[in-house]
Amino acid sequence: MTVEGVVLRVLADVLSLGSRGASFTRETPLLGAIPELDSMAVVSLITTLEERLDIVIHDDEIDGETFRTVGTLVDFVSPKLAA
Repeated sequence: MTVEGVVLRVLADVLSLGSRGASFTRETPLLGAIPELDSMAVVSLITTLEERLDIVIHDDEIDGETFRTVGTLVDFVSPKLAA
């Protein structure tokens, strides 16, 4: 599975999006556009990404831009896999 595929799966699982997540693309807005994505969901999302991708995400690496769209989240996670 691609990084984008994993991110989409994690979004769907953590936010309980059901079939809504199937229509997400890189351009799909996240923060402010998906009611389920509140501050607690962001923490769960980060934790789940760390577990599923075996990466570490430090608090100081994250800002609002990270969760602007699906694409910005994928672009944030991708380099961590190479590290």
